[in-house]
Amino acid sequence: MNFRNISLGLFIILALVVPGLAQVNGTPSQRLEIMRQKLETMKRSLGTSASVLKKEKRDGDDKDNPETPLGRLVSLEKESSGLLNEVNSLRGKLGRSEKYELSDIDSLEERVAKFQSRVDKALLETAEFRSKEVSQVGKARKKKKKKKFLGIFGGGTDEYEELIGSVTPGRDRELFIVATREIRKKNFDVGRLLFQTIISTYPDSAYLPMSKLAVADSFYLEGGTSALIQAAANYQDWLTFFPTHPLADRVLLKIAESEMRQIGLPDRDITRAKKAEQRLKALLQKYPNTPLLPMVKDRLAEVQDNLAYHDLGVGNFYYKQSVKYKKGGLKGAQSRYRDLIEKYPDFSGKDEALYKLAVTYLIEEETDQAARYFQEIVRDFPNSDRVEKAKEQLALIGASIPKPNPKKMKVIPQEKKSFLTNFRNEFFGIYPLTIDKNGVLMTKKFDKTKFELIDQVIENEGDLRDSQIPKALTTIISNKKRAATK
Repeated sequence: MNFRNISLGLFIILALVVPGLAQVNGTPSQRLEIMRQKLETMKRSLGTSASVLKKEKRDGDDKDNPETPLGRLVSLEKESSGLLNEVNSLRGKLGRSEKYELSDIDSLEERVAKFQSRVDKALLETAEFRSKEVSQVGKARKKKKKKKFLGIFGGGTDEYEELIGSVTPGRDRELFIVATREIRKKNFDVGRLLFQTIISTYPDSAYLPMSKLAVADSFYLEGGTSALIQAAANYQDWLTFFPTHPLADRVLLKIAESEMRQIGLPDRDITRAKKAEQRLKALLQKYPNTPLLPMVKDRLAEVQDNLAYHDLGVGNFYYKQSVKYKKGGLKGAQSRYRDLIEKYPDFSGKDEALYKLAVTYLIEEETDQAARYFQEIVRDFPNSDRVEKAKEQLALIGASIPKPNPKKMKVIPQEKKSFLTNFRNEFFGIYPLTIDKNGVLMTKKFDKTKFELIDQVIENEGDLRDSQIPKALTTIISNKKRAATK
């Protein structure tokens, strides 16, 4: 199916009517940083668009009259500066550990979301006033000299002011190509601004869906907590509009991986792990025939191991309190171990949970229950270092010792990490997970000899066909350079 024929006008209308569709979350500091980045981008878009209208010097276009196209853009640019000041003021309070109200951030976030919709609408509605009948695509653009601060600092050129500000036939393709180049050069802010220009100025562009996806990719490739929060939000936003696109399963996987890249050690906050688990389960449910199925299952197992180790840690706390220090907490340990075993049947540390759960029942003199769990260790974990102890306990109880499951004999126990590895992971808060750090359309480490999905989008002039999407989890279609997009 070719999604070039999708109703892009409807997409723009929905995007404007539903401001802040991609809601983000995080710490107050992260939320403020995300708002700052959004406002900086909007301010620059408004400024460059207004500068084009100033050059045109259209009759009646007064910058002080908000009813005119120029005045409207200038007014919004000033408003963006005001919102930026409010964001920076709150950031300053956080930095100085001064008192602030969380409701202030909530309110500001809502205002920025509404302001975003007004900016998008203004850029869209003033596009016709910035249009030029003659296309400048393919022609050399004059680079505007930047002003120097106090005549000393700054300077240089703003290569993309005319590209962003004016509207000409074929400009959306040029914007897409140049934006791709900037992202590959790690100029993420510039690349996003160019992709965003397509979204806000060319509502009928065939490049619009992939531009929106490329924005999400840019955040994912950039990395860092704030960028990953925005990556997940922008991927989700894209998926809301294009749920049946051939890339939808990959996008949902990227949402999960955006969460996975923020997962810490099991003894810390498990919010991200829970969200990643939810996303991966949703992927399996929505796209049961996806070619990514084996990779999704592997990632789900790793995430659930993280969650299981968290529960195991809580259970071990109660176990230690009751068994070693005799301070009670036996029921708390039992509850955690039972829940863990039920929720995560494939947990790599399940033998430890089974053994300690059995011990708690021995303490309560419930030998039948204890024997049940000791027998499960002997039967299903024949290579565990707890098997001999389990057999000893079964002999003392007088319970039968089962034969090991032949299929389980081939299962190799999880390799114990070295002291240095454990120290490093604890120090940096690292939990090892299998994650693809490439985006959906672009790779993290650009290789000019590779032909990527985004190159195919450019070659197709806007979208991808089902047959062009690799079955494997890769953005690379071939090793041969086929398109001049550099």
